[in-house]
Parts: sequence; structure tokens; C-alpha cells
Amino acid sequence: MDINDFDYDLPNASIAQEPLPVRTDSRLLTDIESQIKHSTMNDFPEMLKQGDLIVLNNTRVLPARFHTKKTTGGKAEILLLEQTESEIYWDALVKPSRKIATGTFFKFGEDFGIEVLDDQGGGLRKVRLEVKGELIPLFEKYGEMPLPPYINKKLDNNDRYQTVYSQRSKSAAAPTAGLHMTKELLERCVAKGAKVEFVELVVGLDTFRPVSSQRIEDHQMHSEFFEVPKHVLEECSKAKRVIAVGTTTVRALETAALGRLKGRTDIFIKRPFDFKIVDLLLTNFHLPKSTLLIMLDAFLGKRWKLLYEEALLENYRFLSFGDAMLVKRQPLERHDKSES
Repeated sequence: MDINDFDYDLPNASIAQEPLPVRTDSRLLTDIESQIKHSTMNDFPEMLKQGDLIVLNNTRVLPARFHTKKTTGGKAEILLLEQTESEIYWDALVKPSRKIATGTFFKFGEDFGIEVLDDQGGGLRKVRLEVKGELIPLFEKYGEMPLPPYINKKLDNNDRYQTVYSQRSKSAAAPTAGLHMTKELLERCVAKGAKVEFVELVVGLDTFRPVSSQRIEDHQMHSEFFEVPKHVLEECSKAKRVIAVGTTTVRALETAALGRLKGRTDIFIKRPFDFKIVDLLLTNFHLPKSTLLIMLDAFLGKRWKLLYEEALLENYRFLSFGDAMLVKRQPLERHDKSES
């Protein structure tokens, strides 16, 4: 398939630059019975049935973007992605990577510094941290939330780029579909007869890298750590409907369906894909030509284009701080048919 098949016109005005004051005020486009409806996330519990299972990714975002200066005075940026062989060695995106020599050391304070090491291509570098004290408090002291590059407004409250149920600080980006959830909303879901379970997928490099190959089959996914507890997989098998909150949750669950519950996954979900677990998907509106949009195409077929056209026409807010959609998986045989 050609990457241009996953392109659409996204006006800058449609890109949400900040979260809404109330999480559940986000709009919700639903397409469950081949009929498009408009509501808000506050209405989500009313769409549930007895026996539904809601699965969420409980990873937490690290405030691990560091701005600094080179000795020449030019600006530099280091985004820590994932620790490697030990706590002090990490993979990182470095800008401008080609202009930073191996061994360059950036000092942020008496208790924290970063040495830039091996060049792995594409801006990816190995780095070594020099720390005195606990790592996470130092990140919070010197680092910033790694907001996507299309967001140019500074975040007033870092908690708004965290889900309310996040646990271990590991990710380089938020599982943004979960940003619409509140504890009260999840309690209402349970009151409607649904169960709520959690998996972990550490969001990494592919969130920041667009598909660069013309044929999507040539795109190489970056692997990410995931874990699906055994009891969650068992609950999925018993559920009337499995509702995945976010594309990262889908990747974790569908990897587990292949026989692995923990480790690293580089699964690339593209059409045709035989979904084994997920029935409904709650997700945000994604960037053109992204792996997330390619996954949505595998889930819905070409119907995603109609839904995106409707969302743009109705002035939905797009991307990480934007609105959401709840969609039902379409059988493979319907994917290439015209949807209207």
C-alpha cells in the first residue's frame, strides 16, 4: 500500500494546542452501527453494555525533554526515550545530532548531566546520565514534558499530559485516548456493568517518527516494551465486547493474542489484519501518514476517511489534546467496499 493512501488535509486550526479544562468535555464521534453520532465523553458510560471490558494503557510519561546549549551557543535538545542496559544509559533523540560530537557533555546542575555517545542514525543517540540522587525527581527538576512537535503552546499543568490512572514513569509520550478519562467516569462505566483492566505499553520512538517509506510495507516499527497480565487476557476471552482505549492498548492486546504476554513488540498493524481481541476502539484523531492512522484503516477499512471528513466538517479538535472517536471493528471482507 502507498503511504499517500493515508493522507488527508489537516488544517492547523483543527490541531488542539491545549487540553480542555474538563477532561470529559471532549467531543465523541461514534460509529458503532454504521451510523455516525455526535456526543461527548461524558456520555461514554451510557454506550456500554453488561459484560463489556474496557482496557487501558497505564504507562506514565517521563518529563524527559531537556533543552540546553552547545559551547558555540547554539540550541540543543535531548529527548530521553528508553533506558538500555542500566539506569544511566538511554536511547535518546538529539537535535541537532550531526553537530554534536560523541563525548559532548551537557551539565544541567551539580546533580545532573548528560553525555552524548554513539550515533545510531536518524537523530538517535546513545547517552549516559550523570546523576546524584533519585532519577525521577531530577527529571522533574530539569526536564520538560515531551509534548508532540505540533503543539507550540507550553503546558500549564503537567498532569494534563498524564492519564489519571498512570503508574510507572517510562513513556516518551502519553497514551492520549486515556486523557479523556476521569476516575468518576470509570466508576460510572463499572456501574453500567463493564469491567476495567489495565495493560502497559511504553510509548516510544514511533510516536515521534513519521512513516518515511513510500510503501508502508517497507516501514520498520521501533520495538516497545509491553506487558499484558494473564488475568487480563482471560477477561478478554470472557467479555461480550473488548473496548481498547487507545492504539497502544490495541498493540499490547493483539501482541498478547499471538502468544506473548510480556517483552518487546514491534507489531505493525496494517490491512489486512486479523484482530483477535479488540472489538471497539476509543481513540483520538491522528496525524496524516502515521502508523496510528494505518492501524485505524486496518480496523475500519476505508470508512475512516468518511469519519475524518465528518469530524473536520463538525470542527472536532484533532491530535493529542483533541477529541475522540469510538468505532466498531469492521470485518475484513467489508474493508475495500465503498462506505457511505
